[in-house]
Amino acid sequence: MGNQITQQELETYLWGSAILLRGQIDAGDYKQYIFPLLFYKRICDVYDEEFAIALEESDGDIDYARIADNHRFQVPEGAHWKVIREKNENIGKALQTAFRDIERANQEKLHGVFGDAP
Repeated sequence: MGNQITQQELETYLWGSAILLRGQIDAGDYKQYIFPLLFYKRICDVYDEEFAIALEESDGDIDYARIADNHRFQVPEGAHWKVIREKNENIGKALQTAFRDIERANQEKLHGVFGDAP
């Protein structure tokens, strides 16, 4: 168990990583980029978690696992984090499209949630 780190050490490490990633972007502007990305990633992770649960409950029925009632949020197939992270060009455009697709698929819950995120 010698590899465990404390909560404070983790927070310090993550904050340092965020500062490195931020580069020359003003801290105020940085929020405009990072918060939508974090929320987007979390939506996709939750969708995957719920998909796995539904898949297990249905003995592997993929169609059942995709049913909207099994998910808090819908993630259109081409808008999933896994798809976007494979892009190596026009990433900003791909993210904007994914954000808008997720907002449209979840009108009642997420309309405009990503705002004008780049």
